[in-house]
Amino acid sequence: MEVNKHIPGTFCWVELGTTDQAAAKTFYSTLFGWGIEDMPMGPDSYYTMLKLKGKDVAALYQLSPEQTAQGVPPHWLPYVATENANETANAIVAAGGKLMMEPFDVFDAGRMAVAQDPAGASVAIWQPHHHIGVGIHNENDAFCWAELATTDAAVAKDFYGKAFGWRGDTKDVGPMPYTEFFVGNQIVGGQIVGGMLEMPPEWGQIPPHWMVYFAVADCDAVTAKAESLGAKICAPPSDIPNVGRFAVLLDPQGATFSVIALLQQA
Repeated sequence: MEVNKHIPGTFCWVELGTTDQAAAKTFYSTLFGWGIEDMPMGPDSYYTMLKLKGKDVAALYQLSPEQTAQGVPPHWLPYVATENANETANAIVAAGGKLMMEPFDVFDAGRMAVAQDPAGASVAIWQPHHHIGVGIHNENDAFCWAELATTDAAVAKDFYGKAFGWRGDTKDVGPMPYTEFFVGNQIVGGQIVGGMLEMPPEWGQIPPHWMVYFAVADCDAVTAKAESLGAKICAPPSDIPNVGRFAVLLDPQGATFSVIALLQQA
């Protein structure tokens, strides 16, 4: 559906940092049918807006030599909408998080910061000015969900509650408890934000992270297409009862993302 404004505390934007901007543009535009608009950021760099039906749905950029030297891998980063980036950044620190990038203005588009939660999962915040974030959400070939995989769900629930005002509803669904985050006065009737699971030991040394999901019409077909374009399948298409069918993919540069064919879309 088309979006004109994002409720503070909800995810509003997703962005890919990659080691090969040109190759990533080809991969994602071919996979999802996204349009491309390159916007200059400096003399030798540009920011690529990815579009669906003429609306911004995501973006990607080339990781700097300094970032790659520091070991920053290709990654998708979700952004949480806020009315005041400075206040939210202070709340993140007070709740036990760490600021990786202090609040700063992105031209006249908005104001942002990048943080890590206590376990090390990265998330950004966005105070919109001229750019609200994604213009299409929860529709095929668009961002639809964000999910935290963490080493301590209790600590994460407390942190995100204090930092963003989220309320967590944890249920035993399938092989492990799953938490849904809501923002608003109450869980019932509140705006759903995203999900969370605690990583089991068999996942090994995978670091805590936020996974971004893109809605698709056919999970198996898109997974096969992604593989033909050079992606690796981390988790093959699987059914989530009463939700849909999903797969976890690794793009050709090494960024992880998920696709999901939802049984019902809002």
